[in-house]
Amino acid sequence: MSQLPIHPALLADLEHVDRIIVERVQPRLAVIRVAGQHILTSGGKRIRAALTLLAAQLGSYDLDRVIHSAAAVELIHAASLVHDDLVDQAERRRGTVTVHTRWDGDVALMVGDYLFALAAAEMALAPDPRIIGYFSRGVMTICEGELSPVLNVAPLDVALEQYLYKIGCKTAALFEAGCKAGMICGGGTPEQVDALGRFGYDLGLAFQIVDDVLDYVGDAETLGKPAGNDLREGTITLPLIYAVEHGGGPDLAGVIDQQPLEDAQVQWAIDEVRRLGADARAIADARQYAERALEHLAPFPDSRAKQALAEIAHFVVARGA
Repeated sequence: MSQLPIHPALLADLEHVDRIIVERVQPRLAVIRVAGQHILTSGGKRIRAALTLLAAQLGSYDLDRVIHSAAAVELIHAASLVHDDLVDQAERRRGTVTVHTRWDGDVALMVGDYLFALAAAEMALAPDPRIIGYFSRGVMTICEGELSPVLNVAPLDVALEQYLYKIGCKTAALFEAGCKAGMICGGGTPEQVDALGRFGYDLGLAFQIVDDVLDYVGDAETLGKPAGNDLREGTITLPLIYAVEHGGGPDLAGVIDQQPLEDAQVQWAIDEVRRLGADARAIADARQYAERALEHLAPFPDSRAKQALAEIAHFVVARGA
């Protein structure tokens, strides 16, 4: 899979963010140090930190003002992954054994809490108290989404409402908070902060939809986990919703409840989603959200940062092509 398009200058700033994160995950308790580094160094795109830095660059850019917000958004993301894997009982994340699998669940819970606390400390170093509010609401929204699974694969309107709420909480809310924080650090007006928030939210929706499609069309090497992982966990996502709506019938609708699934059942469901074109329809939705995200950047003058944000939006959708 292609890499996130990052300008060398921005890459240097992201490496500075990484150094701060690694420095923060150096507590006295060895097990938390090891577990924390395990989740923070196991891969990932740092897309949230990149968006935060680029949002600041749309205004008056000062790395020292925005770097703590960029570190905070990645720490929150890492904490949410640990807790998400614990709730889902996922064994691997990006090809690496998850924290609760390598250690016990109590350690995983404490690691997640510890990372959230580190994020809070970073927020406190940010130059504007509004940033704490944005990230705090983002964390609350992530938790609300975790407690609100998609329960229905049909009818379509109910399933879509539940799904969009879920991914809005799970992914889009943190994209939104990071972009808002970055724009505040860049000295943006309230209108500009709101515009960047809407950009981040819509881009987050597109990002998660593509991730969910990749679970049906990707391979284990690309995904860092087996294809069909959502099916194995009983998680309803957009490709399955569309496949059931477009002729999948009760057999496909009922597969999500047949836990644990055999490999043959998972492969059959994946093949049905592809045969019915549900993956392509979901990607079309992701493309629409990415295009809507770009519309929120229209008021900003052309700049290298604006172009970089557009390139990231295109990259987000291209992952599913």
